[in-house]
Amino acid sequence: MTLAPPVLSLHGLVSGYGELEVVKGVSLDVGKGEFVTVVGPNGHGKSTLLKTISGLVPARRGEIRIDGQRVEGRPHAVAALGIAHVPQGDLLFSEMSVLENLLMGAYLAPGKAETARRLEEVYALLPKLADRRHQIASTLSGGERRMVGIGRGLMMGGRVLLLDEPSLGLAPLIIEQIYAVIAELSRAGRTILLVEENPARVADLADRLHLLDDGRIVWSGPPAELLARDELLATYLGG
Repeated sequence: MTLAPPVLSLHGLVSGYGELEVVKGVSLDVGKGEFVTVVGPNGHGKSTLLKTISGLVPARRGEIRIDGQRVEGRPHAVAALGIAHVPQGDLLFSEMSVLENLLMGAYLAPGKAETARRLEEVYALLPKLADRRHQIASTLSGGERRMVGIGRGLMMGGRVLLLDEPSLGLAPLIIEQIYAVIAELSRAGRTILLVEENPARVADLADRLHLLDDGRIVWSGPPAELLARDELLATYLGG
């Protein structure tokens, strides 16, 4: 029996800015329907890793494979193959409505019928967006903006969602709401690669954690094991 390749596979990935290397030889796999989280301190390469996968930051060395196809240097292929990047801070079009922002995510959808189907799916998952669909994005709360960012990623038909610190800057109650949405996505079989600073937030969600420090993966395993390793938490995450 031949096993299917991972949906997303990184091998020896290196990237950075100017002369600075930020991602330093990262290798990891994400299988279909898996929830994989990269945790680590701020400023150590987590966001750059997601930007490199989606093509916003060019890979210098190494491989990025989607369903076995190499895609580094081909950002349009990354999007066409169903990798949806929800960046840190959402980056919405602030003077456009919620609906218009969502539709921007469907630019590769094969026709109006598929766009409409995806929109109904987003509204079913995030009913507040249906209520706010004609509201201008700049007038939304932080939590609502984050939901629009996730919805726009879903409108891409994303087979793999790259979620960059969805809790950043939000109040605790709103963080709970955002993670409830992410948990529902996971239960529905979505494949998720999520970046987070706090491993406790994904303890009951993630199948596997990778601890990233100074651009390198220094530990991998189940969330419960990391949370039980006081020395790792103290060394890399401050306790």
